[in-house]
Amino acid sequence: MTPEKATQSHCPYCALQCAMTLTPSPAPDAGEGVSVAPRAFPTSKGGLCHKGWTSGSVLRAPDRITEPLVRNAAGDLEPTTWEHALSMIAGTVRSIQAEHGRDAIGVFGGGGLTNEKAYQLGKFTRTVLRTKHIDYNGRFCMSSAAAASNRAFGIDRGMPFRLDDLAGTGAVLLLGSNVADTMPPFVQHLAGVRERGGLIVVDPRRSATAALTDPVAAGEGGLHLQPLPGTDQTLLLGLLHLVVADGLTDEEYLAARTTGWDEVRRSVSLWWPSRVAATTGVPEEQLRRTAALLAAASPSRGGRGAMILSGRGSEQHTDGTDTVTAAINLALALGLPGRPASGYGCLTGQGNGQGGREHGQKADQLPGYRMIDDPAARAHVAGVWGVDPDSLPGKGVPAVQLLGKLGGEVKALFVHGANVLVSAPDATAVRRRLEQLDLLVVCDFVPSETALLADVVLPVTQWAEEEGTMTNLEGRVLRRRKAIDPPGQARSELEILADLARALGSQVHFDTEPSLVFDELARASAGGKADYSGLSHAVLDAEDSTRGHYWPAPAGSGGTPRLFARRFAHPDGRARMVAVSPGAPEDDLRRDAPVYLVTGRVLAQYQSGAQTRRVEALNAVAPAAFVELHPHLARLHQIDDGDDVAVTSVRGTAIARARITGTIRPDTVFMPFHWPGDGMANAVTNDATDPVSGMPEFKVCAVSIARADLFVPAQVEVLV
Repeated sequence: MTPEKATQSHCPYCALQCAMTLTPSPAPDAGEGVSVAPRAFPTSKGGLCHKGWTSGSVLRAPDRITEPLVRNAAGDLEPTTWEHALSMIAGTVRSIQAEHGRDAIGVFGGGGLTNEKAYQLGKFTRTVLRTKHIDYNGRFCMSSAAAASNRAFGIDRGMPFRLDDLAGTGAVLLLGSNVADTMPPFVQHLAGVRERGGLIVVDPRRSATAALTDPVAAGEGGLHLQPLPGTDQTLLLGLLHLVVADGLTDEEYLAARTTGWDEVRRSVSLWWPSRVAATTGVPEEQLRRTAALLAAASPSRGGRGAMILSGRGSEQHTDGTDTVTAAINLALALGLPGRPASGYGCLTGQGNGQGGREHGQKADQLPGYRMIDDPAARAHVAGVWGVDPDSLPGKGVPAVQLLGKLGGEVKALFVHGANVLVSAPDATAVRRRLEQLDLLVVCDFVPSETALLADVVLPVTQWAEEEGTMTNLEGRVLRRRKAIDPPGQARSELEILADLARALGSQVHFDTEPSLVFDELARASAGGKADYSGLSHAVLDAEDSTRGHYWPAPAGSGGTPRLFARRFAHPDGRARMVAVSPGAPEDDLRRDAPVYLVTGRVLAQYQSGAQTRRVEALNAVAPAAFVELHPHLARLHQIDDGDDVAVTSVRGTAIARARITGTIRPDTVFMPFHWPGDGMANAVTNDATDPVSGMPEFKVCAVSIARADLFVPAQVEVLV
């Protein structure tokens, strides 16, 4: 039944997970909806962005999917019963696996699923389907930072400290993240460092976040570094060179708490200031000032603390893992990790991008951040699941490789909480592969572009219609609570996976009550890096309204708000410093593609836009894709503000309206990636990946631009 009183929960969108109070309210012609109000919480401080304020309207979107759909002989999706849909899926899966083997089935998950659903999806994949082919869209989001953090620290928690620690720090180096647009309430935490003139933002555009470096009141302001796309690693190596050359390293900390420093120190001798300035386009004076600000704020020099934070702009490259490693090396050289108001952290994007990868959606991981090729990990998790460890499949492949196998080795795909037709790189090629599948099953609550291509669409519950937990960007585990009943025949994925397991003849037990699934997750994670064994819905219900709990949270503990105070997570307790060297973009500038494309988000839309594009108030602010370009570049190509512009790579073309601005580099254009159709940025982006993390190179590729009425499509005939 629908609760009668207001319900405390959290926003369905980004990983800040702003706190909300939900109150049931009638929605005209659409049954019951909710009204949304912010509430006090340490991360959001009573704030919500435009997306959060309007999130309730998606619950009763006019095209909400409320019954199962199956594609008929005429090629149209038509309503059917749950029994028929599940029977059809099970029969087709059996047939495919009988002919092509278990690994012919693939599963693609999402960073918006609750911990319970992410866990159950991984369990279902490995015990019922018994396929190795599972990954999730978090591979597009956090994987390079995760790989670098695991390599350096032995553990991957996006922010290994509390978000409100930012209030006391003296300097913040923010790389490749436009938080003022992507998670606006986050900006409150930067107020102190802005007033102290310690905010340093690295971005090829003068984004809303970069503009925060302007002077505040009587302060002198921070710094906006505007490097050439793809050169963030060179910038970081140059900063470390200056820290070493000027004698600003914390040698006592390095000797006591790290390994590999001598090799790293030697390697950065190659990156002297004039070379770095010539490569990145960042003036030497700004490089020196940045190094001095970070060093002066470091605790070892009597400062308030310093933090280095990275986002997708610096990570979504073929050398993204090494770029994050360079950031971590700089932090370690200054003695930051584990000290008050200091350290390195990664800003998770998706609502449960952190928890979604900890409990089984990633190709190489089991619950608790255990590695699937570790015999002890397999034995522990198999014991919780009641299966033979030898029956579990081995390591799969990252998302881009998985999508590349569609129609070939992988004949069927289950998609949960993702819209790969808009969000994946080289999206036109992904569409062709999806169309070659024998079976595409999509669980969704709105007809996303991927759902509209499916053979079977299963209607699922949304955030305000379900119980569960989410893990935010700090590693804080939070409660999601049910405020209203779902419409029509929509079901939780916990129920759907249990029903599919039965339809496929599995004897493995699947709970459908979220609190029981979480209890099982806690047991499966016990002793792992991401240990949730001390948590339960009851524990979180007692604390969530004030703070939540941070993992690792072993049984008997109160959680771990801050990591690394005494030791890192490697067996010897030391951080691993690794010498790195930058590589060029895989798709670099050339005569026929002389401009870099970078992609990103806008304030009023989210991810692939499947939810936010259904909100009238958000569309009024951001109705369509656009191309941001510098006046010099516009004049060169005879483009006026508002003209349609064709942006072309070797993979495809996107066409969108020109926005001419002096706040972007003259050699770079920017497109947001929220829209399908002609303006789909990911028709142009590159699916080359980082060799360590599997992260695709969304953030830089070579393109040509032309006014759309002068564009010659024959230029890209080779693509089709």
